[in-house]
Amino acid sequence: MELPLGSDPRTDILRRLHAALMAEYGRIIRPPKKRRSPEWVLVHSVIGAQTKTIASNASTDGLLAEYGDWDRVARAPVEELEARLQRQTFPSVAARRLKDCLDAVAHEYGKVDLSHLADMETEAAMAWLEALPGVARKNSASVMNSSTLNRKAMVIDGHHRRIMQRMGIVPAKADTRRAYDALMPVLPPEWSAEDMDEHHLLLKSLGQTYCRPRRPNCSACFAKDDCAYGQS
Repeated sequence: MELPLGSDPRTDILRRLHAALMAEYGRIIRPPKKRRSPEWVLVHSVIGAQTKTIASNASTDGLLAEYGDWDRVARAPVEELEARLQRQTFPSVAARRLKDCLDAVAHEYGKVDLSHLADMETEAAMAWLEALPGVARKNSASVMNSSTLNRKAMVIDGHHRRIMQRMGIVPAKADTRRAYDALMPVLPPEWSAEDMDEHHLLLKSLGQTYCRPRRPNCSACFAKDDCAYGQS
């Protein structure tokens, strides 16, 4: 029998976890003026595989500053893009993915423009994005949640997924898509899109400190009482 929204015990765990994260790390709120366009976030997410956020930020800003708009970026040869993406961990892969993705958008709409997403339901918009080359669930959720679209879609990176798996909130072997599908129905229904964004950013801090990929510091972790892995 499927539990009604909000009645799942994992929902209360997430509420307690969020309160504990804020107590430990403080608030991490993305102000409206810091939100970027959906196109910027798409580029940032497509080139950002296994690269630190600060490097991907610089690469994305650098492309826009040099070319002036995303249509000119889309028309640039892939070799030229690779030369400008040397901050990325895999610049050749990032350049190819970016070129293919922007070409696909421009082919359908005549230019690199994601304004149509504002008129679509979130799930439909994410499905449209995931049909683009190089765009997976994390990328589509980033565009919907972290950009000016500001939708209720939880961005799940490696830190986030690992913590949710260890806590027993999502299946132990879930990939990002399965983790997203398991997590979204049990999120506190009162959470706004901004709350989801903050929760993701706070969980990244937890994953970089206590809940590391190797040798997690469970004994000192403030969330261990609600964590299946920490209790074991």
